[in-house]
Amino acid sequence: MRFETSTIKDIAKALGLSTSTVSRALRDRYEISEETKKLVLAYAEKVNYRANPIARSLKERRSYSIGIIVSEIANNFFSQVINGIESIAYDRDYHVIISQSHESYKQEKLNVEHLASRSIDGLLIALSSETQDISYLRDLYAKGLPIVFFDRVPEDFETHKVIANNFKGAFDATEHLILSGKRVIAHLTNSENLSITKERLKGYQAALAKYHIEFKPELVKYCQHGGMHSAELEQAVKELLPLKPDGIFISSDRLTTGCIVALKKTNPEVAHKIAIAGFTNSNLVELFSPSLTSVKQPAFEMGQVATELLISMIEAKRPVTEFEIKILDTELVKMQKNIGNRFL
Repeated sequence: MRFETSTIKDIAKALGLSTSTVSRALRDRYEISEETKKLVLAYAEKVNYRANPIARSLKERRSYSIGIIVSEIANNFFSQVINGIESIAYDRDYHVIISQSHESYKQEKLNVEHLASRSIDGLLIALSSETQDISYLRDLYAKGLPIVFFDRVPEDFETHKVIANNFKGAFDATEHLILSGKRVIAHLTNSENLSITKERLKGYQAALAKYHIEFKPELVKYCQHGGMHSAELEQAVKELLPLKPDGIFISSDRLTTGCIVALKKTNPEVAHKIAIAGFTNSNLVELFSPSLTSVKQPAFEMGQVATELLISMIEAKRPVTEFEIKILDTELVKMQKNIGNRFL
């Protein structure tokens, strides 16, 4: 049994109007009287009319779809970014297609090329931890595909970018640990080539310098896959513990939550003696043990801003030549819990 839907022609025939009049009324065009609009909309609702997206796409040569690439949807930060994207996209009659790179350059490239082959109108992307060669993105961009980067962005790509104030977020977190009496502060972070890694490392170093604490490279551990591989994270923690850190600043959501698990698994006694501050957008921070001070990013707002910028490129009448780098403020949420003489 085939599901039959009403068309503009059906509505026009039933109301004794032309198809063009019905089409314009449904799109709330100014040249159609309010009386006619009300008549058409009422009948359309009665017969449960829904616009045909395929017909619209063919007519306007647009798919009204936006591609999204993130490392993983299960990540607290990225799930909130996606919520922000959807809040704008659906309000503007765009659908979203979400793909995960799982921190793999190969998967990212395959996903982007597949989305492009499906004629998406634009792309929102946070680069994977493995990505260094973005020539495939340059090629698509040169062919006319609007692209906006968020969170993990390339340095030399002329388009809109939306990021958090990574330097300040890292500085604030590290400073909090220092003011809590910590002096041997390790740094657990992502792949060296990511923009967030570089910016947050600089913030960490600046805080150490302000309080005349020597920066020691051996206290910095890079996780090339951003904590997605537990063995990689556990190895980084094992390498840090002999250096006897009394604090750890962690630079990303998955690394922060993963580090707590790795610490407790590796050395439960030491785990509760190390103060932790890290980037995380988890809504369950207060339940973490050991406690931590968190740096929250405006993930929902980041998704909204990036989507607005992308749609402005998609709908621009002329080629866009001026671009913005939007920097959004982070928030330091202090978890102050006294255990003995320790301040976490």
